[in-house]
Amino acid sequence: MRHVGALTPSPWVTRFASMIAAGGEVLDFACGSGRHTRWLASKGFRIEAVDQDAVALELLAGVPHVATREADLEEGPWPYAGRHFDGIIVTNYLFRPRLPLLLTALNPGGVLIYETFMVGNERFGKPSNPDFLLRSHELFERVADACTVIAYEQGEVVEPKPAVVQRICAVKGHNPSLRLP
Repeated sequence: MRHVGALTPSPWVTRFASMIAAGGEVLDFACGSGRHTRWLASKGFRIEAVDQDAVALELLAGVPHVATREADLEEGPWPYAGRHFDGIIVTNYLFRPRLPLLLTALNPGGVLIYETFMVGNERFGKPSNPDFLLRSHELFERVADACTVIAYEQGEVVEPKPAVVQRICAVKGHNPSLRLP
């Protein structure tokens, strides 16, 4: 789901982005308007911004350290076969069949920062289709086998608008000494 005009990056993303290797390559998956792409690029990361919305991607043309890719993220071949990233950012988007592929595309020690809607969000509007809403603890359960979970939250939020969300920051591999930034 794209938030047209949203320019401010998610506080969840800004909180954990420092865990990504300095200057690392980051995939902004389903980047929408590019709010995270722009912010991460301004912090010195190299960004691959992918979305199916060609118009949104055009708005990122010329942004230093940003490569864009127009792709149907739900149909056809996986566009990142053989590619690996130091960080992967996903916000306000869920297509369950791609989640294992995202984890495969993460380098060992790479950071996954994911935040999207969950069951209960239908009270506040869209998305309301269960296909686009995580079940209770689903994100944690899907990520924990491959990663060390640094932080996980689920529940109702009021900012930037009332919603019910899940969010996770996880590092690929198992390292019990990892701590919150």
